[in-house]
Amino acid sequence: MTTKYQRLFKKEQDDGHFWPSFTDLLTIILLCFILIFITMMIIKSLQIEEMKKTIDQIMGVRAKLVNELQTEFSGSTLDIEVDEKTGAIIFDTEILFAYDKSELKPESFQFLDEFVPKYLNILLQNGYEEYIAEIIIEGHTDRDGSYLYNLELAQERAYSVAAYILSDDFQYKNIQDHLQEKLTVNSKSYTDFRTNESGDYSAADSRRVEFKFRLKDEEILERTREILAE
Repeated sequence: MTTKYQRLFKKEQDDGHFWPSFTDLLTIILLCFILIFITMMIIKSLQIEEMKKTIDQIMGVRAKLVNELQTEFSGSTLDIEVDEKTGAIIFDTEILFAYDKSELKPESFQFLDEFVPKYLNILLQNGYEEYIAEIIIEGHTDRDGSYLYNLELAQERAYSVAAYILSDDFQYKNIQDHLQEKLTVNSKSYTDFRTNESGDYSAADSRRVEFKFRLKDEEILERTREILAE
């Protein structure tokens, strides 16, 4: 006959067998979580390293492009400016347009025939073209007139340049197919005005046309670099 004390003793033995097994199970689960965490950290570390390499590669492309553009145009007789940070090509609109006009001057065609092939030969050469997302022709004006008037004027000027480059009159046909896949025109009206050496607003310097390029996923890469730096 099983007594009350025997039943209690048997229950304590059963409980003793159960709890070590449950503890072992918890230990195994914890170890699995630790292994998963370590694996995820290793994968994350490899991803970050790969991201850094990609960012450095693309940022290196910009630096090389800016350097080549400066080398090509720094001693040029075309009287243009190369932004040392962005690589933007800047020139006075009077080279191309009369005051308050959007039609190209007759003498502007010779300027574009000389400038555009040199510019695009750098941007569209092997090793760079795959990184170029956009080539942008951007018009800027002074503060004379309303914002909307100048927005339209700057847009029409940028469009006039693009229209000539892509027209039958432009003799460098070999670059037109590549260019029309990437070319856009843009207007900034008078919002991005320029100043003189004294830091005062300069109407003459503000009237300009810029050739710019944008690298693929540039904004995302810049933000990624900031996140990694943090």
